[in-house]
Amino acid sequence: MYKKVIGLMSGTSMDGIDAAFLKTDGLSYFEAGETITVPYTNDLREKLSEVVFSGVVSKTIEELITVSHADAINQILAKTNSTSNEIDLIGFHGHTVFHNPAKKKTLQIGDGNLLAKLTGIDVVCDFRSNDLKHGGQGAPLVPLFHQAVTSRLTKPLAILNLGGVANITWLGHQDKLIAFDTGPGNALLDDFMNFRLGKKQDTGGELALTGNVDQVSLSKLLSHSYFLEKAPKSLDRNEFDLTPISKLSTADGVATLCAFTAKAVGKCLHLLPETPKVWLITGGGRHNLALLKELKNSLLTEVKLVEDVGLDGDALEAQAFGYLAQRSVLGLPLSLPSTTGVPHPLSGGLIFRAS
Repeated sequence: MYKKVIGLMSGTSMDGIDAAFLKTDGLSYFEAGETITVPYTNDLREKLSEVVFSGVVSKTIEELITVSHADAINQILAKTNSTSNEIDLIGFHGHTVFHNPAKKKTLQIGDGNLLAKLTGIDVVCDFRSNDLKHGGQGAPLVPLFHQAVTSRLTKPLAILNLGGVANITWLGHQDKLIAFDTGPGNALLDDFMNFRLGKKQDTGGELALTGNVDQVSLSKLLSHSYFLEKAPKSLDRNEFDLTPISKLSTADGVATLCAFTAKAVGKCLHLLPETPKVWLITGGGRHNLALLKELKNSLLTEVKLVEDVGLDGDALEAQAFGYLAQRSVLGLPLSLPSTTGVPHPLSGGLIFRAS
């Protein structure tokens, strides 16, 4: 039996909150509904950025993040003319401020208990801790959802999520599934634009398209030891830094970072059992035309947006955590040995009741 669920996602790019309404049984049934994006205020974004780079979390920032998510819930309820009594569950990812699987540590801030009280809806949160506790990477967690929504598509295929960090879901025949973080996504690009120009991002990749890739700097970036590791593997947002491009012009810097993200994806091809027939691109980075151009050059195969197969790249991760919330309530796996490295399929998440 399906449930009415709202999924929430605040990505490492720190641009805001995606909320998605869906109906799902946590298995094969999935019906997408309304979606919204609620941008963070500049003040909250600055506070969150300080936490991400310092690692120091206060009760105040966690409450602010939670209240912002409650506001997103209220907005999507208003958009769908729904009341909280009509919603069975909220999937609340929170915002990742720290992720170090080698030390079995991950932290997504957001108070599930407070969100349940503020909204009057049961909340599932803390999706990653149980995976880490049992030897997994704690990320990525979206692959099982990717498998559910692409069941009718020709395999093998790959879904590349260009968030703050980039991650891949490889889907093969007979439900074979592999996933891992490929390297940087938008985080370095956004940090560089903020540092140089005080802007949130290189909108559409417009500046990068005017720049030139510096091959020496690119080689230094690609020499990072992460690219030698076996999968499954995952990254903290701040794993890479901007030192190799510090002397480049802003245009050449963002052009080089776009190439870095794309080449990092290309370096993962040997980890896949079979070359994908098509790459489906999702996440905020799919709006960056310079990044898409570099991906097409690096992957040398068909590259499409997830919208080309009827999916919504702005809502996909929020939808995924709504789907995973329902799986959590049912005690179904959220991760697999081939997606996070856990020894066996493993469930997770904590549930907070509204009453």
